[in-house]
Amino acid sequence: MHDTPPSVPDFTQWPSFPFEGDLRVKQLDDPVPVEPPRKGEGLRECTACNAPDDAYIWVGERWRVRAMDRPTGLPMVLILESRTHLDLGDLPNLLAAELGVMTVRLERAIRSLDGVARVHVNRWGDGSAHLHMWFLARPYGRLQLRGTFLSLWDSILPPISEAQWRENLALVAAWLAEFGGRPLAEPPRIQWQAPSSLLAQSAAAHAAAEAEAVSVIEAAEEIPEPASDAASGPGSDGDSNDDGQGGAVTDPPTAEAISPSADTAPPADRDASGSPIDEDAAGSPTDEETSGTAAQTGVAEQSTRHNGKAEGVTGGHGSAAPGDEGTASAAPTATPV
Repeated sequence: MHDTPPSVPDFTQWPSFPFEGDLRVKQLDDPVPVEPPRKGEGLRECTACNAPDDAYIWVGERWRVRAMDRPTGLPMVLILESRTHLDLGDLPNLLAAELGVMTVRLERAIRSLDGVARVHVNRWGDGSAHLHMWFLARPYGRLQLRGTFLSLWDSILPPISEAQWRENLALVAAWLAEFGGRPLAEPPRIQWQAPSSLLAQSAAAHAAAEAEAVSVIEAAEEIPEPASDAASGPGSDGDSNDDGQGGAVTDPPTAEAISPSADTAPPADRDASGSPIDEDAAGSPTDEETSGTAAQTGVAEQSTRHNGKAEGVTGGHGSAAPGDEGTASAAPTATPV
């Protein structure tokens, strides 16, 4: 009895096979008599020959390295191309020898990245006639991705972050530039607005509070001051002050709060204790003392006049002027603070 062939090959049972469930093998198409031309063959244009240098992450005199146009599931996927439009079997000895050197250098550069365990090097060549070698990085510890299905997993896995992807490109380009050529990949710009990973939890905890909170500057500019403080002060009921103007106006301090009154100042011929001053024993005052005495006398006279105006007195002796009794009693005396 002949064994019944399995409906699917044995590799579908490998741990590295990326699919599961009911599968069936496709029916093979009939072979074509003439294969269609690849890119760069016949009348078809070559994509690699028309690409400028700035489309690559590293360029040299005879080789260039390019990446995908966006991040993929693997940490790194790169393509090594020759500048000259040649296929693998058409390389002269110089380029054939350099291909081996470039393969080793690029494999080492990719393997130096964090989180990379192995680098798979592949050459298929069915899409383009221009030589291009594929370099695929397998993540460290992902044993399920080992083997020939790594290129399939690259399309299945979620893409890595663009920041990490650009950083890896810049590191590989700098690694190759140590041996020559020119690196064109730049590291990602630092996102200063983004929160630090150490403060992510605290920022998330305060996100709701910060959304409702108003800063001190905004509160001072947008919220008007309450009018109750001004209305509760003196003159808020419309009464006039000494100048006949309504409103809350603070009266100036009296002369007692500024300087001693003229009544309490000692006479010129006596000292502070009231004893007579012996001019012969003390001597005549100097010019500085005379000027100081004149200044004090002027301040006392100015204070006396101010006191008389504020309290309704004349001559500095406390006698009320005729008709000013209401003014003198209405003006409150400010207490010095």
